[in-house]
Amino acid sequence: MPNMKGISMKKLVAIAFVLITFASTSRAQWVVYDPANTVQSVINTAMEIAKYVEMIENQVQQIETLTQQLDEFKHYEDLFGDPKKVLLSMVPTLTIDLRHTETGQNLDDLLKVSDGAYALTYNGSGIFHTVGATFTTPGGQTITRPDEKYKPYAAVSRTADNYMTVAKDVASRRVALKGQIATTVGQLKAATTDAEVQKLQAILASQNSDLASLDAEIQQAVGSALVQNIQNQNDERKQVRALTEQQNAEFEEAVRNYGLTFQLLSQPTLFPTK
Repeated sequence: MPNMKGISMKKLVAIAFVLITFASTSRAQWVVYDPANTVQSVINTAMEIAKYVEMIENQVQQIETLTQQLDEFKHYEDLFGDPKKVLLSMVPTLTIDLRHTETGQNLDDLLKVSDGAYALTYNGSGIFHTVGATFTTPGGQTITRPDEKYKPYAAVSRTADNYMTVAKDVASRRVALKGQIATTVGQLKAATTDAEVQKLQAILASQNSDLASLDAEIQQAVGSALVQNIQNQNDERKQVRALTEQQNAEFEEAVRNYGLTFQLLSQPTLFPTK
């Protein structure tokens, strides 16, 4: 007899009873009737039907389990939110600012445009007195200044101008960015789902990084000006030392030449008595 393990006995008996009843009512139509074979056939059919019923019940249980899981997921989504549905209005503005080309120039580029003529005409927007490319002596002679000697001063002026340009650009961007940070903080306080909180925290971290980057732009501009000023001071001391060495050497040479030209008398001078 086939294995009936796992099949409910009540189900099997009920199905077999129905099939035997059906077979008994139809017995008159059979030419040869074998009770043993009929019963065995009925039992086999009952087992197949019972297996099918059990399979249907398993499928129904699986559907119920999937339905429960779906309900749990929907509950999870209600609590934590759907990240795809969290739209952040400040992202495009933040992206544009992060891709903003830095206004400042590096020191190497600033030195390339530092010519002496710029230093001679520079007045710091009216703060300083213009040196001028020429000057007139008391005797009325016009002297042209050698502009190549004023390149170090032009370099400092260029780096100072660069700092002012960067500071002005950064100041306006900082105001806008701090406003965006305030908006993000407000939205973070009003967030109702975990997905919204996580996205807003990521945006807030990016905005703070952008703010620090703006400060770094200013520091870079300040650094360029300080470095160039240090170089100018160093060159000035170097020129003074070189000039001092040259003057000392020229003085020693002049003393030697004087000694060779004008000999001191080793004998007393005799003057005639008459």
